[in-house]
Amino acid sequence: MEQEKLGVKTPEYVSLQFQLAGLGSRSAAHIIDYAIIMFTQLLIILFLLLAFTNSVTNFFLGAGESLVFAIVLIVIFILNFGYFILFEYFWGGRTIGKRILGIRVIQENGHNITLLSSIIRNFVRIIDSLPSAYAVGIILIFAHNKHKRLGDITAGTIVVHEKQKKSRKQKPLDKYIDEKGLSKETLQLESFHLKQFSQKDWRLLQTYVHRIVDLRTQERDQLTMQVSKILLPKIEDQITNKAISNENWLILLYLHLKEEWEY
Repeated sequence: MEQEKLGVKTPEYVSLQFQLAGLGSRSAAHIIDYAIIMFTQLLIILFLLLAFTNSVTNFFLGAGESLVFAIVLIVIFILNFGYFILFEYFWGGRTIGKRILGIRVIQENGHNITLLSSIIRNFVRIIDSLPSAYAVGIILIFAHNKHKRLGDITAGTIVVHEKQKKSRKQKPLDKYIDEKGLSKETLQLESFHLKQFSQKDWRLLQTYVHRIVDLRTQERDQLTMQVSKILLPKIEDQITNKAISNENWLILLYLHLKEEWEY
């Protein structure tokens, strides 16, 4: 379950793919977060007891009990809900526990979680925790095809694994494209152009651009000619600058289709 992936099409028509966070990683993050909350609550309660009473003993004898009890309830409420809401909204869907486990909460459309969604999912946490030990939430996460608890369903959110940081070392293909000084803005394509290309076309183009880096000039030219005959006719109305080689047109096309097909 930890390895299940979800494809998302954003409102900007960008295809993304996320690895869904399963019950194990979410439970571990939850335990860490609640350990932090409980420890913080304990420190605050002890501070309040000492601040509003002459001694801890006097508190138990009734001196200042009502005031401290009311403040403790408020502190517990704020920590239990404010911790998750504020961290998720201001820290990109991460709490401390989620950050340690490498997971985060996002909207189902791939965008960062909104303040309203964070408020909704965390207040519905009360129902997810029923009847005890998060029974409802655990059952739903285990059974739901997107590993959602009730709070996620209500707020329209999902919990996913963070993408692995890319190596700072530039890949050969990226270096090759940079050396040519190419950017996708050179080739203007509309959505109807992109829809002409199938996944089979993408695989062909992807294989081509990764191979040309290591090919000798003659072999590269032959392969370019073969691939050009298949793919370039679909965008021939946009190929206006004859000074640009077919190889460069194919690379430019790759830069466009990469956003559509490569997760």
